Amino acid sequence: MHEPSLSPESAFTELSRIRLDEVGLDDMLQRIAQLANRTVPGTRDVSVTLIRGQDRRTPAFTSELAKDLDDWQYQRGFGPCVDSSPSGDSVSVPDMAAEPRWPDWAEYARGRGVGSSLSIGLPIQDAVVGALNVYAEQAHAFDAAAVALAERFAAYAAVALANAHLYDTTATLAEQMQEAMRNRAVIEQAKGIIMGERRCAPEEAFAILSKLSQDTNRKVRDVAAILVARAVGTARD
Repeated sequence: MHEPSLSPESAFTELSRIRLDEVGLDDMLQRIAQLANRTVPGTRDVSVTLIRGQDRRTPAFTSELAKDLDDWQYQRGFGPCVDSSPSGDSVSVPDMAAEPRWPDWAEYARGRGVGSSLSIGLPIQDAVVGALNVYAEQAHAFDAAAVALAERFAAYAAVALANAHLYDTTATLAEQMQEAMRNRAVIEQAKGIIMGERRCAPEEAFAILSKLSQDTNRKVRDVAAILVARAVGTARD
């Protein structure tokens, strides 16, 4: 049986030290899987399920075995990690040889050398849920103390994940806003050029840009950028 190489306190400290401006969401998930694998006694492999709507995936795992066990569940739409993710509950499979809820999955897991598992729901955001999945070679590998520790670890991980997801979402939104501002700036420049050449109003200038966009099958922003570049080139000449 796998013995933990990291104390819970050390694992929680490492989680708290991860800087969200230095790692992405998937990197954060991978660190969580690795730390859990070193912390929860009895663990052979760990994976992290992430579900957004109908999109189910395992972005972090400590072995291909853990990922395969998750993928089997996603493809069929049932199993402990699929059930624990939306509910946020802990789902234990103490003995794959005597599992009545998902006998097909249990048989598949036994064939891969897995005797027991534990999946703990991770409520990350309203639209995103997940699960921390812990797999063991032995049946009844996770006693009450191990389950409690895994749940405690998952609670810490859920907070870190929620923060990482929020940071990632905020950073993406900021990039989109910056791009929109750049697009708006070049469009306004192009409108100014057209207004100067045609002696027309801003509305008419934008209509001309839109017509050029349709005629050339290009985005308005790209057409505007070409006009601005030409004007700059002409001014330099």
